[in-house]
Parts: sequence; structure tokens; C-alpha cells
Amino acid sequence: MNKKQLKQLIEAALFAHPQPLSAQRLHELFERQGVSLNGVKSALKSLQDDYHDRGIELVNVASGFRFQTRPEFGESLAGLWQERPARYSQALLETLALIAYRQPITRGEIEQVRGVSVSSNIIKTLQERQWITVVGQKEVPGRPQLYGTTAQFLDDFNLTNLSELPSIDFTDETTAETAITEREDLHD
Repeated sequence: MNKKQLKQLIEAALFAHPQPLSAQRLHELFERQGVSLNGVKSALKSLQDDYHDRGIELVNVASGFRFQTRPEFGESLAGLWQERPARYSQALLETLALIAYRQPITRGEIEQVRGVSVSSNIIKTLQERQWITVVGQKEVPGRPQLYGTTAQFLDDFNLTNLSELPSIDFTDETTAETAITEREDLHD
């Protein structure tokens, strides 16, 4: 198989598959046809270059490569979908941010940092969107669940890993532990 055919095959696979495909998965798919992993990576890079100045782009997200429309066209294309995009409350976004930046984190720790209780509906919505999942239980009395983000979260927010999250200036340096300590000091 020549380079042009490989590019076309990978392009077709990425368009046909509903989820992102990793270079490794593409290699496994076409390995029987004599395709090397380096050949797949080279073809992906070439495809990214081909789509550089187009209305769509080939991006690498946490779970692999996918084609998507360029972000700058989002507003113009929004009329193609009947349903309105979901609108999320400030509380939900704050909860998601705390989980993303401080994972693994318990519901109680989120409540300590936010200063208010976290609605069960917020956690349920984040789990239904597959943005968060239970990653374990904290070894303290009551064994509360620990929450963390998922690959779906990274994909939906166009990230390959958590280090790509925007940096936040933590000049306050309030953590769940310091919030608890400060709260106890107020009650003394």
C-alpha cells in the first residue's frame, strides 16, 4: 500500500467511526495490510497538514484523532442543530472545575471549597455527560467516593490530557484541607 492509499484509508476510517481513533488502533486495524505504526503516524501528520486551511481539522484528543469543524465556525454552524446547546449553571461549572483541577476529590471537599452543598443533580448530570466518574473511595470514616474526570471530558473539551487545562492563579491557595481548618478556627 502506498502513502496516498494509506492516507485515504485512514481518512475514511476517521470519518466512518463515531469515536476518535488512536494511532495505535489505526495501526492494529491496518497491520495485516503491512502498515507500520510509523506509517500511520506519518499519514496522520500529513492529513493534519492537508486540512490546515480547511473548514474542518484533524485534531488529536485524549482518546485519539478525530475530524471536527474549526472552532471559529461554531456560531455560524449552530443553526444546523435543532436542539439548543445545554446551558450549565454556575454551580455545575464550579463543581466540574474543582473536580478537574483537584482530582481525586470527594463531594465533602468540593462543598468545603465552595462553601455550599453540592446538589445530587449536579453530580448526576456530570456523570450522565460522562465527564466525571467515581475513581475510588477515600480511606477515612464513611469511605466517601472520590471523583475524577474521564476521557470523554477531555474529548469534549478538546484536550489530550489534564495538563492542557488553562492555568489558574491559586494566590489564595485554599484547598479542601485548609478550608476545613479555617472553618474549624472560626468555630473556636
